[in-house]
Amino acid sequence: MKCLLKYQWVKLPRLHLPAGKGVMGYWAKLASKAAFRSGHAKYCGYTNEVDVGTWAGGVVGLKSILGIKSRTQVLEIMDTLADFGYVEYSLDPITKKLTYKINDFVVKCSGEPCIGPGAVYATDGYGFLCLPRDISERLAESGYTFEEADAWLDLWCHTVWHDPLNIFSALAPAVQYGQHGAALTLETLGQRWGWEKTKVWRFLQKNQDAFTLHKLPGSYGCLIFNMLYPICGNITVPEQAEIKRILDEIRFRGRNAFYGSTDNERINRLIAIYSRKLPINHQPDPIEDTSENRVAVSGYITRAYISPTNCMNFDNDCKRIYSKIIHRYGAKPVQRVDTQGAIDSS
Repeated sequence: MKCLLKYQWVKLPRLHLPAGKGVMGYWAKLASKAAFRSGHAKYCGYTNEVDVGTWAGGVVGLKSILGIKSRTQVLEIMDTLADFGYVEYSLDPITKKLTYKINDFVVKCSGEPCIGPGAVYATDGYGFLCLPRDISERLAESGYTFEEADAWLDLWCHTVWHDPLNIFSALAPAVQYGQHGAALTLETLGQRWGWEKTKVWRFLQKNQDAFTLHKLPGSYGCLIFNMLYPICGNITVPEQAEIKRILDEIRFRGRNAFYGSTDNERINRLIAIYSRKLPINHQPDPIEDTSENRVAVSGYITRAYISPTNCMNFDNDCKRIYSKIIHRYGAKPVQRVDTQGAIDSS
């Protein structure tokens, strides 16, 4: 499916949870273990009643989920997550039962819910999480210094695919911060994450299997593509020649326009303005091509349609109104009503 900037959610396969430390990394681990439907969960011989987005067990089980050996450190992590509003948790001092709830968990989906007896917790590596686009904004706005897992998920949260304001996202899923944030700089990411420029560079080089960086000429910045993002079909690394061709066309069309005080600001505005007007050579979207390829060819993507988030039709779920990021970057969204009566902001 297309994943536009205005969509509220992005898909995060449980197969690709980030490694390392970080508030967002711990959140992803907790969310991946939460119940995908209400029911009774068995843990260490005990049966606990759980609701959607919750988990119940003991501190030992929580240590296993987070990959932490210290009980004190685990509780400190839970306190930090609770302070940011990511989770709510309680620990019974008598029974030692610990229960946590993911506050940003999708509980309303357009698909049919799972029925009948069965497990309420997800199987490791199966399905995906619906990740709110703005979930990492709390860290950035508070001045929190990101860990590597936080930065990894921050890039993932801002991935777009076939977004009309970013023609480069038709080549491969691209990272974009706001309406005028298709081209990024190491300095901008460093300011957001609280890192030095050299640390940002080392991080991108270390994680280039997931996030491929393409340097643009001059001081325009760079493009970052998410090579692990779940789409129907395989993601290929965009060719530098094609990127240059598109960029040259954008620069030619905007040769008499002056936007922003820096080259990076100017090229970002030109990309947003002219992306809708430029043709691009790419293969048709398998989901929209009804004659062939009606079933996703990737194994874990096929399972995502019956994933533990109950998102049988996640194409509609992800299209919920989302304009917070666009508002934050100063654009004025225009509301329109689509054919199904839902209001979009673009």
